[in-house]
Amino acid sequence: MHKPTQSNAAMNRPTHVRLDWAMKRILRDKANYVVLEGFLTCLLGKQVVIQSILESESNKDAPDAKSNRVDLLAETDNELVLIEVQTYNETAYFQRMLFGTSRLVCDYARQGEGYENVRRIYSVNIVFFALGDGADYVYKGQTEFRGLHKGDTLRLTRFQQTKFGVDAVYKIFPIFYVLCVNKFDEVARTPLDEWIRFFKTSAIPATATAPGLPEAHERLAIANLPAAEQRAYFNHLSDLHSMEQNKDTDYNEGWYHGEEVGLQKGLREGEQKERLRIAASLKALGVPLAAIVAASGLTEEEINAL
Repeated sequence: MHKPTQSNAAMNRPTHVRLDWAMKRILRDKANYVVLEGFLTCLLGKQVVIQSILESESNKDAPDAKSNRVDLLAETDNELVLIEVQTYNETAYFQRMLFGTSRLVCDYARQGEGYENVRRIYSVNIVFFALGDGADYVYKGQTEFRGLHKGDTLRLTRFQQTKFGVDAVYKIFPIFYVLCVNKFDEVARTPLDEWIRFFKTSAIPATATAPGLPEAHERLAIANLPAAEQRAYFNHLSDLHSMEQNKDTDYNEGWYHGEEVGLQKGLREGEQKERLRIAASLKALGVPLAAIVAASGLTEEEINAL
């Protein structure tokens, strides 16, 4: 006899705070580093220990670039990890990823030190919109150099490997991860899938075993928040709902306005083409210029140009 199971809707009912709230209000606390350490361990495929959470300096010289500010910047053993959560659509998000990592390389380069001391950067992007065109829900991007003639991959010499502490060229450059949360089917097949299921549903089952999730199950549960923090969180959800409604209203109004403008433009262009066709036909028949002007509504200059 099979045990009754909960429906997907019941299992995925939000019981924990959203990821964006957790990263802003809870996970920056050193006592909660274990949560992010577990997620990064699953994603990067190696044991991650966070030394500190830093404030992003990507905008220190560009006050008008606030949209580029990362949600969280973690420092591990001589490595930096940017974790960005993006809810709303941004067409140029790939460029934003590039800008953020480039600024980070410059901001954390120690003046006077050799280039071999530039720290390795991971850019982790958790997006809740359709970014690009692809079927998967987790993507990894890294830099490799391939020969145009021989097809080989450019490698580090043994001396370089020893000096830089890495065994491949791509490990020197920023490595990008993109998690397309909305494409995930909510079936957890791996520990990383368990994390992505949480990102999508804001629910963590008590049976979750992925590194960091048991701690997240306890510390991110809405029911375990102090009363004041619960009120602040629910106000946050209300604000997000209002923003979503305003976004939809602006989009719909813009779409209808654009449709009307486009229709009017199309009608004007069609009428002009018809006038030109009539004028050309009359001109070919030898009709006097004044008569063509009266019949078509075109100017003498427009008719003479036909």
